[in-house]
Amino acid sequence: MADTIAETVDLLYTIDQEQLTLDQQIALGSALAALAQAERLEQINERLRGIHQVLNTWALRAATAESR
Repeated sequence: MADTIAETVDLLYTIDQEQLTLDQQIALGSALAALAQAERLEQINERLRGIHQVLNTWALRAATAESR
């Protein structure tokens, strides 16, 4: 997903905004906002994966300690 976001950002920033109609400028602004939101969601998802790994490690250690 990160590659897709990066490629889309590159494309959006190569657009010559001075040549756009008002409607196109609004659409571009909306696209940039949606992209920023997607990027933030990806960051949140990465943190959740890290938390999940920690919790799984704790659960595995607790299960191992109980079986002894």
